[in-house]
Amino acid sequence: MLCVHAHKAVACAHTNTHTTAAEKGSPMPTTPRTVLITGTSSGIGLAAAVAAARAGWRTVATLRDTARAGALREAAAEAGVELDIRRLDVTDEASVTAAVDGVIADHGRLDAVVNNAGAGHLGTLENDSMENIRNVMEVNFFGVLNVSKAALPHLRATGGRLITVTSVGGVVGQPFNEAYCAAKFAVEGYLESLAPVARTLGVSVSVVEPGAVATEFVNKIGVDLEAGLDAGPYTGALRRYIDRTVEQFKEGSAQTPAGAAEAVMTALHADRPAFRIQTTDWARAFVGTKLADTDGSAVQDLTTTWVA
Repeated sequence: MLCVHAHKAVACAHTNTHTTAAEKGSPMPTTPRTVLITGTSSGIGLAAAVAAARAGWRTVATLRDTARAGALREAAAEAGVELDIRRLDVTDEASVTAAVDGVIADHGRLDAVVNNAGAGHLGTLENDSMENIRNVMEVNFFGVLNVSKAALPHLRATGGRLITVTSVGGVVGQPFNEAYCAAKFAVEGYLESLAPVARTLGVSVSVVEPGAVATEFVNKIGVDLEAGLDAGPYTGALRRYIDRTVEQFKEGSAQTPAGAAEAVMTALHADRPAFRIQTTDWARAFVGTKLADTDGSAVQDLTTTWVA
């Protein structure tokens, strides 16, 4: 499957004080808790923003181009919730700083961040350009670091939560997803290393790992599936991979964005959220294959069938 995802939203409005923050004497919030979510124009980000607002969070929904916020505004109106919609380009440090500073100036606190913005990419090393590969890393890895770095001082102040939507592709490398999976691997490795350090100061760090999410595949990979595919000697393998993956992303075969966003809500509301949270039983089993695969043969045997 292609590492493109979405996260599910649940309307569970219960009060949550972060255990480690309480231990450090952080004051109980007297104003609504504030969450900033990136990449909210569609998919998981949109679903998570609406769900967080339903659950009582003051929700700052950000996206690179606010002109593309139509679907987000419509979903909020249908749900009867209010969103604070702002521009934030995760690849632009000045944009990130301005957005985070604006949230603090206007709302006085930041209790959680959900890094959801990302970009899919389909390609293989021999045919890909280094520029393309760097762009994937810029959005999917360095973009997460830009937002997280700017937010951490404020999350320390509230004993907050840093949540990042990654993918099962952050654990299992997948054919024709070299750059995308490399970026997601990098995110998971960085945050797994950061988590125990952040916890010493009361900040909880989690990653959410969805699998196939309905509606996301064609929109995110940057490939025209209607056009003839020409990947040179890799064309046959690429066609087989795409045919298999499209079947997974068909309606009814893949998880909905709202379904996937439930895991984001779990990370927001659990007393002690796990570091790694999968969004479906399939995702748990798939990730489990890798984590138990000490010599790599199980994953290689599995993914080879996707292109052979």
